[in-house]
Amino acid sequence: MEKTELALILEKLDRLSSAVERLGPEVAPEPDFDAADAFTWATRPFRFIPVERVNRVDMILLHGIDRARNTLLDNTRRFAQGLPANNALLWGARGMGKSSLVKAAHASVNADRQSGSQALKLVEIHREDIDSLPDLLDRLRNAAHRFILFCDDLSFDNDDTSYKSLKAALDGGIEGRPDNVIFYATSNRRHLMPRDMMENERSTAINPSEAVEEKVSLSDRFGLWLGFHKCTQDDYLAMIRAYIAHFNLSVEEETWRPDALEWSTTRGSRSGRVAWQYIQDLAGRLGSRLA
Repeated sequence: MEKTELALILEKLDRLSSAVERLGPEVAPEPDFDAADAFTWATRPFRFIPVERVNRVDMILLHGIDRARNTLLDNTRRFAQGLPANNALLWGARGMGKSSLVKAAHASVNADRQSGSQALKLVEIHREDIDSLPDLLDRLRNAAHRFILFCDDLSFDNDDTSYKSLKAALDGGIEGRPDNVIFYATSNRRHLMPRDMMENERSTAINPSEAVEEKVSLSDRFGLWLGFHKCTQDDYLAMIRAYIAHFNLSVEEETWRPDALEWSTTRGSRSGRVAWQYIQDLAGRLGSRLA
């Protein structure tokens, strides 16, 4: 074989080898959990992305959810101390502070930790990445830190089978949930699935009760259920009053009260989110910054 032909063959082999390597999975970098207190989980490739500044509000600004606040905070403190604690499902009315409470509880526990102790880490997994939960838990299992695994707005629709991965990962698999991981989820649905999905299972299954049991058993994996309900007008006004005092906004109650009620009426809702949106509008009109 001539030398030029051999060189061509070797060149083609090199290109083929490079192409095969590109088809293979990317190697995930080793996570540096000391880089931040919060991370988001990405799947292409699997990696933890540090979040330098978490979008959250102070615990003292969460009004009208006292029982849920105290219960979740106590559960989180026990987990951070290495004591038994439960996975938590925060369900109910939209805009009532479910995700805000999770993030505030994480910040509050870290702020109260003793000097020299490790910070509690918050890792957010997106709803569409639930299938990768076993891979995520494998990467956290032997880590030196303790983690709150957080999924916001968790729910499942018809023909969605990824809930089975979540069931096995939370409780029921051979390995089970790692001792250094706890799972917090928020949802507008108490059983994480729409009513028509359950009714369809009941109407088409040979044993309707067993079909429904199989669906709702996912929510049973959460030992702690915290319900959030629509707030009253008094609660809504109390939220706004607390925001105004916290940010030192120069406005009298006789001025903002009717304005705030009109704001909620035009949106057809009273909630913590609506109250915060009103405060942003009010501060903007007053020329004040919300530090």
